[in-house]
Amino acid sequence: MPSSVVAQMIYNEEKETLRIVYVSGMVYDYKNVPWEVYQAMKTSGSKGTFLNKHIKGNFEFEKVEGGND
Repeated sequence: MPSSVVAQMIYNEEKETLRIVYVSGMVYDYKNVPWEVYQAMKTSGSKGTFLNKHIKGNFEFEKVEGGND
């Protein structure tokens, strides 16, 4: 999953939370993300473009303090 923006994606199916670990080290949890959206992001050619078009601005989020704990 090479990306210049996204270092890692972790999906919690039970909570429908998509955790994005950015290359910068910042970590955000996006809430109520459907499984299908996560799957589409996983298979997209550009994770950063998908994130900007389909995740940011469409789902509530919170910054995870302490990074990838």
